[in-house]
Amino acid sequence: MFAAITFSEYGAPDVLTLSDVPTPHPGPGEVRIRVRATAVNPIDLKLRSGELAGIMPLEFPFVPGQDVAGVVDEAGEGAAFAPGDEVFGSAHLGGYGECVVLDRPFAKPAGVSFETAAAMVTVGETAYRALEHLHVAPGQTLLVHGAGGAVGAVAVQLAVARGVTVVGTAGDHDLDRVAKLGATPVRYGEGWAKRVRDAVPGTVDRVLDTAGTGVLAESIALTGDATRVITIADLAFAEHGVRFTGLDPADRFPQALPLLADLIADGRLEVPVWRTFPLSEAARAHAEIEAHHNKGKVVLLP
Repeated sequence: MFAAITFSEYGAPDVLTLSDVPTPHPGPGEVRIRVRATAVNPIDLKLRSGELAGIMPLEFPFVPGQDVAGVVDEAGEGAAFAPGDEVFGSAHLGGYGECVVLDRPFAKPAGVSFETAAAMVTVGETAYRALEHLHVAPGQTLLVHGAGGAVGAVAVQLAVARGVTVVGTAGDHDLDRVAKLGATPVRYGEGWAKRVRDAVPGTVDRVLDTAGTGVLAESIALTGDATRVITIADLAFAEHGVRFTGLDPADRFPQALPLLADLIADGRLEVPVWRTFPLSEAARAHAEIEAHHNKGKVVLLP
């Protein structure tokens, strides 16, 4: 048995409890890791609250968590890593615990902390994937909605590094940070489209929506083509003819994770960790995120 955070009913953060659960063992090609850090992601909160119950019904008790980093302590037959190796990756849930099984681990560079490695997994892959699906190229202009958020901030950095001109919408408290990332900051709220037009000398070639705040129609008007807009957050995507990325596992780019980790190790990509919490305080971590107190990723430490 090992300690993990579980919940046995949908509800507020206080349904999360520290429990003993059976110890998993890796199958062929898999490894079990002693978890050193687990990132808290929005999907964890949606699963816990029951918001996704109609799409992803759960079997209770349920252990949330996907993005993890740690040290291999048991390797299945044919695994690419051995006990003692430091790795990170995405689990099939169950990451809020002292150990978890990974079927596709990646080597953690020595210059990247466990906290940052875990924090980077979903936000880094999502940002990279969105830029790939948009076919963002040097010389283009990209508008990122939610540029002050975790995914948006990574997307801004990756796009700027590609030679793309980036405009980022954000709240007043994030405008300075968006500018430091290399984007032209534009304030959220009514009139944002005009402010973008005023900030961009030419046309907006592509739009990435990470906010999901009803900006798709005006984003299409800016680009002139719904196929040049992609969202990771607005469930009204279909009525606008916009692509939504994130629902289909086949849509993803896990192969980008080693590249992103190397960029972090070289100081060319920043994934800010706002705060860490002990695993036992997972409920508090969820509450902080729901209250929108966090300004970066939240990470649990077993």
